[in-house]
Amino acid sequence: MKEPIAYRKKMEGKSNAHLITFNDGRDYVVKYLQPGFEKSLANEWVSYCLGRYLDLPIPFAQLVEIPREFSSQVPGIEHLTYTQNQFASLYVRDCIDGHQVSADPYIINHQSLAGIILFDYWLCNLDRTRKNILLQEKMPNFFHLQIIDHAEIFGSYNWVQSDLEKLPVDIMKSATHQLMARCIADEKDFTEQLELIQSIPTLLIEEIVSLIPDDWMVSPEEKKVMVKKLLRRRDKILPELIEKFNKKIYRPLHDNHD
Repeated sequence: MKEPIAYRKKMEGKSNAHLITFNDGRDYVVKYLQPGFEKSLANEWVSYCLGRYLDLPIPFAQLVEIPREFSSQVPGIEHLTYTQNQFASLYVRDCIDGHQVSADPYIINHQSLAGIILFDYWLCNLDRTRKNILLQEKMPNFFHLQIIDHAEIFGSYNWVQSDLEKLPVDIMKSATHQLMARCIADEKDFTEQLELIQSIPTLLIEEIVSLIPDDWMVSPEEKKVMVKKLLRRRDKILPELIEKFNKKIYRPLHDNHD
């Protein structure tokens, strides 16, 4: 069982994330549940499981149990309600974010980019900023891209059930999606990734959502609605959104490039 052995530091950002070394010798970014961000950990868990199933470049993560006595040395969580489980994502070293690269980097794993864009539209991730991608330079201006921080899927890190009934169904303003779109050579990548997402078994989606820990502020009824909305967006809304994306974003970018 993975156990924490050393606290390192608080990470930048608003999500109360902390860098902690575990007994496997590796560092993990650990997020605790905090007031005002009630759905952040559930969002991270669902995104991670679906992203891994789709073979998207997302750092390894898992649920961990950090003992109260260890958590007592973590700054800034004294006011938090203790939960049995926390969300821990492997810390990726030697990388930069999207703000630190040129306007036209070459993404080595470009075959994953259409999947990431569809993933964000499916889950209604409104926070795919340049800070939420990690780029590892393999040679000058050639990068391997990974995606992080999915605390704001379903449009918010503190959504309530009624919010799921009115999720956006239009194009996102995302410079990061445009950066990715420039590196996608063939529009058929979107069609292939849509078919992959639509092939995910309903039972798997239900199981992933059911495994959200009970003390993570998601009610049984909310879990049912999460599954319902994931299925509806995937089958009814996502195809329309991607056609809009291709028409308004992808094709103009490549027409201009040509």
